[in-house]
Amino acid sequence: MQVCTKASQLASFWGQKIGFVPTMGALHAGHASLIEQARAQNDFVVVSIFVNPTQFAPNEDYQAYPRTLQTDSALCERLGVDVLFAPDPTQIYPLAEKITLQPPASLLGFEADARPKHFEGVLQVVLKLFNLVRPKRAYFGQKDAQQLLIIQHMVADLFLDIEIVPCVIVRDGDGLALSSRNVYLSPEERVSALKLPQALRAIERAIQEGERDSQKLISLGLEMLQGLKVHYLSVCDRQLTPLEHITLDQTLILAAVQVGRVRLLDNLWV
Repeated sequence: MQVCTKASQLASFWGQKIGFVPTMGALHAGHASLIEQARAQNDFVVVSIFVNPTQFAPNEDYQAYPRTLQTDSALCERLGVDVLFAPDPTQIYPLAEKITLQPPASLLGFEADARPKHFEGVLQVVLKLFNLVRPKRAYFGQKDAQQLLIIQHMVADLFLDIEIVPCVIVRDGDGLALSSRNVYLSPEERVSALKLPQALRAIERAIQEGERDSQKLISLGLEMLQGLKVHYLSVCDRQLTPLEHITLDQTLILAAVQVGRVRLLDNLWV
């Protein structure tokens, strides 16, 4: 595996049929599943590790975000990654004045309400990484559903010749969706956090049993989330428009809760 720290080094790999996994590091089994899928579907795999400053608000955890490059690099090598791109911010943002991208208004709300500039920063860095890596396919987890939809919109709108591959949510044995920020949870908070996947499983069972009324499904979920600070629990379509009644294969149930200092996201693709 080759480790690149400079943007200019990536040009030597252009022309390969590249599968690309962009990450912020602190890699876990969820990231590993993306890398494994990329390895299975492509001749050449590039993983980036870059904690992107433009997607963090001033009061967020940019400085404290876990950085574990040595162990991340070892994992990438074990999984057969060809190139690990680990730049510093000056490589990604060489100019003082930065070009920004505005996410589509129809896909805002939810996380954008809590983190107003977050998705601008995400689009900014993802487009830069796409231009530097020039992949054939790029892999994103379905856990960050809103991010995935916004990136798909950008790729379509800007005519980028890249296939965005959604990858299923990977969970710990107790059901909690994997996230690099889960390390912030105390043992007691971890137990409380399990209410989130349990609520989504209850909603999924109700749908399997025939329930289609969105408000009844939301009420069921909120009942199970009692004791947690619920930022949102919403039933919408794949364009994030709220639905009164769900339609199979077209519905997305989005949830975010606060447990201690950790904002936990989870969802159900119906």
